Amino acid sequence: MKTEKLNLTKTYPEYYKASLKPAMVNLEPYYYLNISGQSAPEALEFIDAIGLLYKGAFGMKKVLRKQEFDFVVPKMEAFWWVESGIPFDETPREEWFWQIMIRMPDFVGKTEFEELKTGLELGDRDKLKFEEIHEGLSAQILHHGSYDQEQESLDKLFHYIEKEGFVIAGRHHEIYLNDPSKTPTDKLKTILRYSIA
Repeated sequence: MKTEKLNLTKTYPEYYKASLKPAMVNLEPYYYLNISGQSAPEALEFIDAIGLLYKGAFGMKKVLRKQEFDFVVPKMEAFWWVESGIPFDETPREEWFWQIMIRMPDFVGKTEFEELKTGLELGDRDKLKFEEIHEGLSAQILHHGSYDQEQESLDKLFHYIEKEGFVIAGRHHEIYLNDPSKTPTDKLKTILRYSIA
């Protein structure tokens, strides 16, 4: 009998959908496979980390199939931030910090993650993490186009947050709804999200 795949993108549309108008969403705690580092997004370190993250996500599929569970690997996401005290857009790209991640289904736990790690090389075991992240009340907007041209969308989002009487309480969060290696730049869709308080 074929195992039915859980598709988080369809099951949780409130998490993976946004509009061109800013809006709020209240998020529960979720578990993610993730990798953290510091580099420019075009750096080999970042590109290698993406490869490892997807290796982990598809490895988790194999682990779960033994338990007759399966899922569609969700969209990649990332937190971006700086610690220099200089505004993000003025900080050299090689000084950017990042945490790339892929959300996991609720039936994935630490036991499954430990089994996944046994199939990874020693260095990769240290880089790949399994952590709970809770953003709670957040504001978001859908951005169309290049990642380098997000400012107009961000300005709308920041104005909305201030107008509603909130302040930003979390890091810059991006959810990549399509693959930049297969999608023209002007067709890219990215959810921009911030925790607020």
